[in-house]
Amino acid sequence: MGIDVFSPINLGRLQLPNRIVMAPLTRNRAGAGDVPLPMHATYYRQRATAGLIITEASPISPQGVGYPGTPGIYSEAQIAGWEVVTQAVHAAGGHIFQQLWHVGRISHPDLQPGGAVPVAPSAIRPEGEAVTVTGMQPFVTPRALEQDEIQATVSQYATVARNALQAGFDGVEVHAANGYLIDQFLRDGSNQRTDEYGGSLENRSRFLREVLQAVCEAVGADRVGVRISPENAFNDMRDSQAQETFMSVAGLMSGFGLAYLHVVEGDMVSGEKNLDYSRIRATFKGVYMANCRYDLARAQQAIAADAADMVSFGVLYIANPDLVERFRRGAELNTPDPETYYGGNEHGYIDYPFLDG
Repeated sequence: MGIDVFSPINLGRLQLPNRIVMAPLTRNRAGAGDVPLPMHATYYRQRATAGLIITEASPISPQGVGYPGTPGIYSEAQIAGWEVVTQAVHAAGGHIFQQLWHVGRISHPDLQPGGAVPVAPSAIRPEGEAVTVTGMQPFVTPRALEQDEIQATVSQYATVARNALQAGFDGVEVHAANGYLIDQFLRDGSNQRTDEYGGSLENRSRFLREVLQAVCEAVGADRVGVRISPENAFNDMRDSQAQETFMSVAGLMSGFGLAYLHVVEGDMVSGEKNLDYSRIRATFKGVYMANCRYDLARAQQAIAADAADMVSFGVLYIANPDLVERFRRGAELNTPDPETYYGGNEHGYIDYPFLDG
């Protein structure tokens, strides 16, 4: 009998019951101080039959915040709030990683401490608008990080990785995708530095390499995953040689002994897919997790063809807390309500029905 999405898999030091992953999903429902609320524990516990849950992106510092209501992992209150979540998931038999996030230029002074300008690799203003507490506002031109600030940010990643383990997480995922800070360093459309963090592909990868070194030293490489999005144009991103850039990144990450590499295969808005992800898959020596508009049939095909070891699902997990069982039974899926994706209360968050009521 062949391997499929329901087959168990070893992920670092974990034995997972299946290869179905809940992808990170920003839901903007944190309480005061960007602290997780009791409903967060309910939300993640409901989805604990996933082989692995990856939390919504969690800012590593006040400077890393780019959206209202995103629960962080840098304060004692946030750690305590997340501990309630991890206890609930573990009590239900689940496994959960926390995604670590710094948005870089995808922020706004209204969201920054003291109304400061957001930071980035280079002072390049992205096209588009920021989500603020007073509504949408045009992005501003960010300030380029100084080298000592880069080192301080690397240290913050290590600190919050330890915070995540203190809160009970099984591991962490470093968010290096979707146009946020690490991705901004990797791609030449957003990184035009002339120091050791810019220019060559090796230099543009330096920040990611230093973050991974720090995080792996802090919590162990087998507790660390990374997410990349080689051709995702979201947040005004581009790279002149994306295939080369991200094959190099995959090779770089192979040397760390990571738990997994999580890859957004294509543009998450349009669904367009132009790169050869099989080459990235072949370059990374480790567990490869695929993402981007997968359904059960595509996921089964990918795993059967050894194009992926695991598959993560985003929108399907918003509306289907028991997605694994629905997949197993071939049952009808609940339809998600886009009006309740971001912000709000329990409605559209923890009230989607289970198959068995």
